[in-house]
Amino acid sequence: MNTQNTDTGIIGRIAGAPISWGVCEVPGWGYQLGTERVLSEMRQAGLVATEFGPDGFLPDDPRAKAELLAAHGLRAVGGFVPVVLHEPKIDPLPQIEAALAGFTAAGAGVMVLAAASGLDGYDARPELDAHGWRALCAQADRIAERAAREGVLACLHPHVGTMVETRDDVQRLLDGAEIPLCLDTGHLMVGGTDPAELARDVPGRIVHTHLKDVDAGHAARVREGVLSYTEAVRAGMYRPLGEGDADIAGIVATLEANGYDGWYVMEQDTILEGEPRGAGPVQDVVLGANFLRGLSRV
Repeated sequence: MNTQNTDTGIIGRIAGAPISWGVCEVPGWGYQLGTERVLSEMRQAGLVATEFGPDGFLPDDPRAKAELLAAHGLRAVGGFVPVVLHEPKIDPLPQIEAALAGFTAAGAGVMVLAAASGLDGYDARPELDAHGWRALCAQADRIAERAAREGVLACLHPHVGTMVETRDDVQRLLDGAEIPLCLDTGHLMVGGTDPAELARDVPGRIVHTHLKDVDAGHAARVREGVLSYTEAVRAGMYRPLGEGDADIAGIVATLEANGYDGWYVMEQDTILEGEPRGAGPVQDVVLGANFLRGLSRV
């Protein structure tokens, strides 16, 4: 696997993501903390790198982006790029080309694709027919091939509210495309896939990892339609690593045993109602980072 991450051991591969501080691309998601606070708290938590976050969180200019991260002692991992893949009339390549230019200039090696629904937010999505699935798989592989020519590893992120959400969706992607996966332990679990089982079944397809711990009760209510995804996040569906129902320790052990050398990005979706009192979201990030460091000593 070529993730452009040459560090060895878990500790050197723990990265952050702005969503753990409530910074999100979804309109109306919640209170958005400032860039300086988030980046400073990432470094204080001992993280060595970060994903970019939504447009506008970091400078648009790739050089300025890289310089800002370096000023905080952070490397650029890459970022989340939601694109419509299932509509043959929509060509995702112009959006991908623009993103790739920023990735390569900032020294980021991983493009985390999501098969966007074309709707705002992640609380609803259309259903795909066979024609739509063929288009999605073909476009995903086309993007992966284009990114590889720039030295960037593109992977597909199963994600609630996108066209790859459920266990059946994941299997159709695995069967119909060659693109590797981002293993997001939270979105997979909410969508009905056991992330530990997937890690055991297809370790060779996993090249990037988003770690979330999950309250299984909230996840079930999202699947049943009792709660929207946004409502569940606001209600505390995501827990500090090691305090929820996802087998984070087992997943990491499986990946490491199978030669995984990619990043472990702590990405615990959070919604803030206002400026936090006290330490705020960094408390959970520190708990998660300490949990992962503990695994590295097992």
